[in-house]
Amino acid sequence: MATLPPSADWRVLLDLALAEDIGPGDLTSALVIEVDREGRARIEARTKMIVCGLPIIRDVFSRVDPTLQMDSSSDLREGSAVEAGCVLLRIRGRYASILTAERTALNFLGRLCGIATQTRRLVDLVADLPVDLVDTRKTTPGWRVLEKYAVAIGGGVNHRVGLYDAVLVKDNHIAAAGGLEPAVERAISKAPDGVAVQIEVESEQMADRAVELGCRFLLLDNLDPETIERIVARHAPDVVLEASGGIGPANLRDYAETGVARISMGALTHSVISADVALEIELLVPGGA
Repeated sequence: MATLPPSADWRVLLDLALAEDIGPGDLTSALVIEVDREGRARIEARTKMIVCGLPIIRDVFSRVDPTLQMDSSSDLREGSAVEAGCVLLRIRGRYASILTAERTALNFLGRLCGIATQTRRLVDLVADLPVDLVDTRKTTPGWRVLEKYAVAIGGGVNHRVGLYDAVLVKDNHIAAAGGLEPAVERAISKAPDGVAVQIEVESEQMADRAVELGCRFLLLDNLDPETIERIVARHAPDVVLEASGGIGPANLRDYAETGVARISMGALTHSVISADVALEIELLVPGGA
């Protein structure tokens, strides 16, 4: 199971979101709700989904009001598959505080559940094949660590986090370096120890030449399944082969059946519809629990 990134990597994002939404104060709640009026609320799934982001939204509510109390079902975990109507979190405390945190919490939860759900759906399409679905850097600015966490919760695999932790020589690098040969030779000879060097190739001939130059990790970009099958037949398993470009639910299985080890998809993060989650106030009956 994926590990939640350290809070230092995402808490500033929560602060920005809360500041953006609340500004100098929640005007509506201040006007219509008595400051000390307390009660309960629940956050529930409105559709079938994969749960992701509960620790983060707990932090949202706590940052708005540390006195709020929260709990969820003991068998509900990050990565759980739930049906419509499932209660994801219950909150108790000042109504005004709950409503002040509501939109920010739901924005985070909906986005992360949406990514995890989309990833799980795609992973399930090729679950019987030995291929990993891999994310990309096509993420919402500022949200990368959280969106990649959601991909992992959904069963996907994280690629590099940024430009600093892996080498991926793409077409523009090759052009700027003066060609495939100098780009590959410089990348392989100068890469830090333990850092894999991946080269993007756009044809069979380019793939063959990259392997001749010593590359053992290729990104097969915008190639059709038939071409990829021929490259796999020549170079796998000695070379790690990853397919990318123009791959979606309709043709994912065609690419997975080529024998590539990895398929990278920007669609895991860049075109996801947020999951439908909602907060509902639960009015307390006088004298009730």
